[in-house]
Amino acid sequence: MVNVAPERLAGWLDGFAARHGRPAVRISAAFVYLEAPDGARARVRLAWGPLPSDADPLAALVASATRPRLVGALIVRRKAHAVGVFDGAELLAGRHGSHYVQGRTKAGGWSQQRYARRRANQAGRAFGAAAADAAEVLLPRVDSLEALVTGGDSAAVQAVLAEPVLERLRGAGLPQVGVFAVPDPNAGVLAGFPDVFRRVVIELNELA
Repeated sequence: MVNVAPERLAGWLDGFAARHGRPAVRISAAFVYLEAPDGARARVRLAWGPLPSDADPLAALVASATRPRLVGALIVRRKAHAVGVFDGAELLAGRHGSHYVQGRTKAGGWSQQRYARRRANQAGRAFGAAAADAAEVLLPRVDSLEALVTGGDSAAVQAVLAEPVLERLRGAGLPQVGVFAVPDPNAGVLAGFPDVFRRVVIELNELA
């Protein structure tokens, strides 16, 4: 499997054809499949949804990958969060925060239960703060967003999205892309998030 920057996708497709011969192309709602004469095969994931059925599939694939999209971004882990609005790779608005959430303990009995409750309360406050920032940054633009891209910990992302303050975001019907694996978010992780969520994921067989 390889991850290709959108701006390099056209060159990667040309290189695949040069190395293996002009491939047969077929598409589904989720993938573009390339099957070369020498047996090399590639499956390109369509992160942004199906391609137009009446277009040249490879040209449409490149156009879909490189088109700037206005998207909301939500990255959540227990100890930090970041939220932003991106136009393509450009960060238009963003916010981030960190939180103290105790780690797990191996203690048992009542001490274990008290510790678990305290940790759950700390995580709840952290997720509430993340939801408040998400509401401040995303809701003013929610009607213009094409998708919500998420990163971090899946359970933490869903916990934040379930907060009442984000009811309007949940009701907007935005496609949710992710959850992408990223470190504890900060300003740098947020700014670099487009390098993660815009990448084109290509699965290859052993001959490719």
